[in-house]
Amino acid sequence: MIVVTGGAGFIGSNIVEALNKRGETNILVVDNLTNGRKMHNLSDLDILDYMDRDDFLANVKSGLDFGSISAVFHEGACSSTTEWDGKFIMRNNFEYSKELLKWCQEIGAQFIYASSASVYGLGEKGFAEDRACELPINMYAYSKFQFDQYVRSTIKKAKYQIAGFRYFNVYGPRESHKGTMSSVAFHFNNQITATGKARLFDGTAGYGNGEQRRDFIYVEDCAKVNLWFMDNPTKSGIFNLGTGKARSFNDVANAVIKYLGKGSIEYIPFPEHLKGAYQSFTEADIAGLRNIGYDRSFISVEEGVVKYLGWLNG
Repeated sequence: MIVVTGGAGFIGSNIVEALNKRGETNILVVDNLTNGRKMHNLSDLDILDYMDRDDFLANVKSGLDFGSISAVFHEGACSSTTEWDGKFIMRNNFEYSKELLKWCQEIGAQFIYASSASVYGLGEKGFAEDRACELPINMYAYSKFQFDQYVRSTIKKAKYQIAGFRYFNVYGPRESHKGTMSSVAFHFNNQITATGKARLFDGTAGYGNGEQRRDFIYVEDCAKVNLWFMDNPTKSGIFNLGTGKARSFNDVANAVIKYLGKGSIEYIPFPEHLKGAYQSFTEADIAGLRNIGYDRSFISVEEGVVKYLGWLNG
């Protein structure tokens, strides 16, 4: 059996879909469905079982026999970057992850988990998987950073695979439940459909209007990388997961406008509360991913927007 925590969430449900496409349905999804709308991410997928995140951890701690588990994709976490209850975040993101890692080593299961590019903070030191580049600026980022640090302290003596991915700006199907945290491609599509205009920030931090740049990666590519590591259980480490090429918000908006065949861009004042706390530039250094053996290409913004909006508007 394969376990996917956060399996009703954005990346988790795309991993489940990728597994289904292989014919794999012996899957246990673990999640928190307090937001019941997330069920739509699973309604067209096939799984063996579902378990609440708290019940799952309690069963793990109690020593419940789940049967043979080959791999755990740990995507579940509190992902709000505005949550400042540090006790809550560390319990849900850090302590929970440590328990699952320990359990996977005990039962001989691959542990493939979600880290985050947010560990790089504002990115002044670059975006390589190196301690010198890491300076988280919110509790979510700190919890991911601290678990990566824990992994670094244990990975050399681990008997079974531990692989973590620092996701950059992921976009694509099954993200609508995230609301304001959904991708700009999602929001631009909705804005243009409703008003005819995509709203982008004015220039800031030396960047022109809408020219702030991020490493936008299509969620299908993220799922492919996860499954590649499942297929290569001797490959361990912490890896950036982006395309390696930063693109502007203007690029994304123009791709959406081209797909819809209508719309224009409106620039709005940069919010005061985001100044000094906003990533104006991200670009994954993917040398580590390439050096470990992953050589597949990544979908461009233009291709990804077409695929995504075809799914979203269809």
